[in-house]
Amino acid sequence: MPDMIEVVIDSIRVHLMAPQRVVVLKQTNAERYLTIWVGPYEAEAITVALQEVEMVRPLTHDLLKNIFSAFNAHITRVEIVKLQDDIFYGNIIAEVNGREMHIDSRPSDAIAIAVRSHVPILVHSSVMDAAAQTPEQDLPEGSPPLRKDTPIPPSEDGSDRLSVFKDFIDKLDIDNLDDKDKPDPPTT
Repeated sequence: MPDMIEVVIDSIRVHLMAPQRVVVLKQTNAERYLTIWVGPYEAEAITVALQEVEMVRPLTHDLLKNIFSAFNAHITRVEIVKLQDDIFYGNIIAEVNGREMHIDSRPSDAIAIAVRSHVPILVHSSVMDAAAQTPEQDLPEGSPPLRKDTPIPPSEDGSDRLSVFKDFIDKLDIDNLDDKDKPDPPTT
């Protein structure tokens, strides 16, 4: 396992424009992150396990863990072993009668099993090298410092489009807003 890098779940994020979720894995001994797109159900399965929410009946990943136990298979770790054509490949590693078994799995399912079994999540170094990101990577030496540009002033066209709102605001009778809560004066 010398080519394997241990990671932990940093977060699970929601993509606002699609039904997809992202599991963010953080390398345990470095500031490198691996993001894996997963479906909403897989993300929910991982989240439920992370938050240790008790369910009335076992979910699919709980069932799988129970099946491993029923057959005296001890889950030792999960691995993300390959990235090919933007698809991640994983394995669930279990020990049965002293023999190690590698069970092909989607990484999202392997991660959901790992959380429930409290076992390490490992990523092959080639996958980390190909897909991991380091936040705020240092700029090459001699690069000009990042500068904040001054905002672009609104165009005339933009001002024309906003004039409708200006007209609306100008017509508001803000001084008399408190008066609407008062009862009407009695009429005689």
